[in-house]
Amino acid sequence: MEYNTERDHLAIPEYGRNVQKMVEFACEIANKDERNNVAKIIVGVMGQINSQNKNIKGYEEKLWNHLFIISNFKLDVESPYEKPTKEALAQKPDCIPYRNIRIKYKHYGVAIQSMVDKCAALPDGAEKTSFMKALANHMKTSYLSWNRDSVNDAVITNHLNELSGGKLKLAEDFEYMSTAEIIAKNPSISSGNKKFTGKKNNGKNKNNARNKGQNRKRY
Repeated sequence: MEYNTERDHLAIPEYGRNVQKMVEFACEIANKDERNNVAKIIVGVMGQINSQNKNIKGYEEKLWNHLFIISNFKLDVESPYEKPTKEALAQKPDCIPYRNIRIKYKHYGVAIQSMVDKCAALPDGAEKTSFMKALANHMKTSYLSWNRDSVNDAVITNHLNELSGGKLKLAEDFEYMSTAEIIAKNPSISSGNKKFTGKKNNGKNKNNARNKGQNRKRY
């Protein structure tokens, strides 16, 4: 019995061992014309195996590239596309630089910090006041998503003032949306904070009380 660990390594496992054996056979064909014909047949088989991707742009070129990769770039055939090289395959992609953004309050996120900056940059007027009120309620919504048991309107006001560098100050008579109203408009907040509500325990207590009552009636 032959185990997979004793077999040759599969260059691209998604095509299976039979395709790899076909490629190895093609590499041993001496006649170039015959080798080209076999290569086309193998590409057709590879296309049937991954037929779900046939509508993707550059699909056929990808199959030919995979053919050369499976042969470890030893297969000498005429390709309708530029042949890939082992060096290009081994080349590592460029590192993607991460944006080094420091977020003071992570439960608000980068988007809210960006909105605070834009609001602070607006000239004083009705537009800025309206934007600031909507932003304050949005910050409260984000805070509730993180912890709905300890939200305080004064805390949100202080955070808005702090994130804006003291440029955004709500009027003293400003009233936030109530917590119940925000939760009603955002059901995900309620479902995401079930562990804080104690509803599950209450349900268990009711079931226990009901069972005890049934036991009393039974005896």
